[in-house]
Amino acid sequence: MANPSSLVPTPPSNDHPDNEMWVDEQIWGHRLWDSQSPWLLFLEFLNIAEACHRDNRLLDEQGKYYPLNFRPYQRMFLRNILFNNEALFRIGERYPDSTSAWSNWLAWMNDNAKAVPSRDFSYLQNRFQSFPQFASLVAMLRGSAVENETNRRWTSRFVFPFGPNALYEDLNVTPADTVVREYINFGRTGELLYMMLCRSAGAAQLRPHLADMLAGQNPWDTVVTLFQPQGPEDRHTRGKSYLPYREHYRFDLLAEDWLHILELRLPGFDAFPHLVTFGALHVVLYQLYLAAEWCGETRPVHFICEVVAPKKTLVRELSGLNYQNNMQLPQRAVKAYVKRIEESEDWCRAAAQPGAFSTCKKILLERVRWPRDEEDYDGPNDPGLLMARLRERAVTRHRQHVANIHRNYGRDVGLVSKRGTNKLRYAPTDALLKALILANVKQRMEYKEFLSRVFSRYGFVFGDREAERVLDGEEYDKKAFQANAERLEQRLVSIGMLRRLSDACAYVQNPFSRTAP
Repeated sequence: MANPSSLVPTPPSNDHPDNEMWVDEQIWGHRLWDSQSPWLLFLEFLNIAEACHRDNRLLDEQGKYYPLNFRPYQRMFLRNILFNNEALFRIGERYPDSTSAWSNWLAWMNDNAKAVPSRDFSYLQNRFQSFPQFASLVAMLRGSAVENETNRRWTSRFVFPFGPNALYEDLNVTPADTVVREYINFGRTGELLYMMLCRSAGAAQLRPHLADMLAGQNPWDTVVTLFQPQGPEDRHTRGKSYLPYREHYRFDLLAEDWLHILELRLPGFDAFPHLVTFGALHVVLYQLYLAAEWCGETRPVHFICEVVAPKKTLVRELSGLNYQNNMQLPQRAVKAYVKRIEESEDWCRAAAQPGAFSTCKKILLERVRWPRDEEDYDGPNDPGLLMARLRERAVTRHRQHVANIHRNYGRDVGLVSKRGTNKLRYAPTDALLKALILANVKQRMEYKEFLSRVFSRYGFVFGDREAERVLDGEEYDKKAFQANAERLEQRLVSIGMLRRLSDACAYVQNPFSRTAP
């Protein structure tokens, strides 16, 4: 279990009135959301970071661990122009002269724009040389949208994060033409990611890099400003997310990975995909490592990673079993949390006294905010049955979203795969391997040292030495894992990130190292 001294007090129950119980949140925070892709996780993080940077408190909670409050942009003019603008190109084709095109398009927007304080878009005419220039820039920015192939409603589509002027929160438009916050695409996991970095040992080192990222000192962010009218924009306070721990070594490793990527000073926005990968990967690691702590696991969390072979191997079989065990780990943590309540002195004492049911019910209301009414529990007045129902409901609720983080995020970052088989297991992609090298190899690193490093930092098992540390004797096969490590070596050679200097000397190399000779 996590160190009690590192725990943040539970927030007031009226801050989250829609939560039917508070179990997953006590273990991992509010909230882990499986429907949020790694890119959307990163965008949500950037919105929070930008809002806090605007208030001069970037990665600085100023001694307050709860609540995290911030005021993100809405950018409804920009969003209408880019994503609620079906007539733009049709009008451009029909009216070749800019005057007629502007007139018709402004009239169309006056009838069709949504959730803006005024449907006056005439400010755009003086910012572009012609209507075709305007239309071409709209097309270009629309084409830059994150996850552009998805079929989301227009209020949940996001332009590439070129800078602060391209950031805005996820919203929905009501029938009354007002906007409300949406939690499907920005599910608050980005808020947890932000707080993890705030509480990391590397926050101070990371702060200037993020400030540069959010400064918007690039031509693309300047182009985006052309689509927004001048003047203050309406913003609403968001927040009240909860991260249960003041500190954790997983937070520190996340910050180190991001810092190593940003210190490479990759051109343009080339660092973003790697930050996206490590953001989501560390959410997976945070969930599993915390689950292991709550379960009292003695064996370290690990991921047996198969380097795909032409035929089925023992490593593939072990990887699949390892994946299934890790999938069950968070659910076991939920049960362990409930068991701690059941075995606590308060519960045992209350269950042995007259009026036990009423007292036990009060304990659960205080600990997990359940049961609140007869819809939550309508069974017999028996403490044992009440606890059994809590365990059942907590597991059912956990399976809806939190239990899927490992699978969904793992698949999206390139760790979990079905390649070559019909079962999920760990088979890292070239993109993930490249990100691991960029974050862990400053210039070059001996191959076996690299295998040891990714095991110690992430629990990734490729070679025989690492496999021997986590597998039982009957599972361990030295030759199988040596062959797996050899296939990884060949993969790294093929992507230009490993050189073998002799039969006994192979080095993983970072081609983007600023210290490379």
